[in-house]
Amino acid sequence: MANKPVAEREARREKVLCATAKLFLEQGYANSTVKDIAKNAGIPVATLYRIFGDKESILCELVKFVLSSQFNKAKKAIAGITEDKILYYAVETTLQLYMTESHEHIRELYSTAYSLPETTEIIQNTITGKIENVFAEHLPNLTTADFYKKEIASGGVMRGFMTIPCDMWFTMDQKVGAFLENTLLIYEVPKEKIAEAIEFVLRFDFPKMAKELIEEMLDYLDGKVEEMEAE
Repeated sequence: MANKPVAEREARREKVLCATAKLFLEQGYANSTVKDIAKNAGIPVATLYRIFGDKESILCELVKFVLSSQFNKAKKAIAGITEDKILYYAVETTLQLYMTESHEHIRELYSTAYSLPETTEIIQNTITGKIENVFAEHLPNLTTADFYKKEIASGGVMRGFMTIPCDMWFTMDQKVGAFLENTLLIYEVPKEKIAEAIEFVLRFDFPKMAKELIEEMLDYLDGKVEEMEAE
């Protein structure tokens, strides 16, 4: 019995997270007020503040969810094709660019997340581990601190490319090629390997992958909210 209040709090927290994540993806971060979030989650505003404190704290949780979904989608895409970690990095980051280009609320979420202190720290810490895993064999003399510094640089490049939409003078293929060229140079990848990575990502249907991933995230969130409401 002693653990029941804790379990109830965790269940309520998860319900709020799922309902809010769905709201952000459908309505946008800036357009979602704290009152909207509380109403969508079915709780008083005061309760929402007690659970999370503010919108940025909720965004932090959503960033973790989107990043995890993104990593898993990229892994599935290259399964059975290659185990090359640099090519995996190329696919995963290209997918992120396509997600932001295909869904303006995803663009807003990522742009905001790369701008706010708490969410930026989460991204940098999460991606640093991924980056070190990808490039450690290629750069064996670098420490985790070194990879952290490089991630700050590559994260800045990612934010810049995500923020600027494509147009007739800057196509998606040009964006992907320029992004991979600039970020892989940060990790001292040879030009021949960069060319291979750019050619490799052309094999995938990224508009379809991005659409599927966004639908999968929304379906998952819908299912979790319905499941918790039925309990």
